Amino acid sequence: MNNFFALIMRQKYIRRWGLMRNTRSESLCEHAYETAVLAHALATIGNEIFGKAYDPNLAASAALFHDAPEVYTGDLPTPVKYFNEGIRETYRLIEENAKSRLLDELPTPLRPAYAPLINESLDADHTRLVKAADKLSAYIKCLEEKKSGNDEFDSARETTLASLKALHSPELDYFIEHLLPGFEKNLDQQSGK
Repeated sequence: MNNFFALIMRQKYIRRWGLMRNTRSESLCEHAYETAVLAHALATIGNEIFGKAYDPNLAASAALFHDAPEVYTGDLPTPVKYFNEGIRETYRLIEENAKSRLLDELPTPLRPAYAPLINESLDADHTRLVKAADKLSAYIKCLEEKKSGNDEFDSARETTLASLKALHSPELDYFIEHLLPGFEKNLDQQSGK
């Protein structure tokens, strides 16, 4: 039995932001999709605006699987995950075990194709794009919650924006300046009405 894809599809049952009051819950599956769209966008911006040579499809594929081990671990809240170095190291080991377990659920001939995606062992540039897209997705969630009148995400929004700026990514900076403002508009404003 090879259960890899059945397990991956279970991301829809894993809720994110467990310690926060949400106006709309977000599943890990939604987050993976949004992160993939954003990683593809950042790679494309890098190529078309800044003359880079990213592979947008690789960035999107890696983003789809970036939190896949959470089908075993669940979404551990950030304040818990990073509470201290001991917890961070223990969680890293748990995550490594989950990655191995997931890859073991694939037929042997397919493992080499998925191992770099599950193990996040891409080149540094694509890894950086996926991490930026992951943080950008979290920031957009914070904006959406604020837009819905939920101030529960205010601190997370500020912290996440600071971490985005600290990445010093021209692709990300371009997205924030030119594309992110659309997320603060309502549908009529987005549609030009």
